[in-house]
Amino acid sequence: MKVLIVEDSKATRELLATTVQTISGVEVVCAISGFEALKVLPRFQFALIITDINMPDINGLELINFVKKNPHYRDVPLFVVTTEGRDQDRARGIALGASEYLIKPFASEVLVALVKQYLKLF
Repeated sequence: MKVLIVEDSKATRELLATTVQTISGVEVVCAISGFEALKVLPRFQFALIITDINMPDINGLELINFVKKNPHYRDVPLFVVTTEGRDQDRARGIALGASEYLIKPFASEVLVALVKQYLKLF
């Protein structure tokens, strides 16, 4: 199963990738921006997408909007991992179609548990 991680911060991208790759049977593909994610999406079948909100060019909310309106991707679970922790930010992300909304810093165990839950890897 492939997971797409979209994050412009190298340190956070590596942390997310390392954390998700601890799950057996999961392969990670990374994109450093929303624009790069749009180029990568058609190349693989992703079981899950994890995205930041604050990124250059296409931000995470725009990416969610695209993914959820596209019939090829709309059923793919999508997590937001961001520093934007206000209630209205969370509400907007969920309203656009995010399955989960995690605030940085997050507990690695929580992310692993959520990924396993959505990918049905118990």
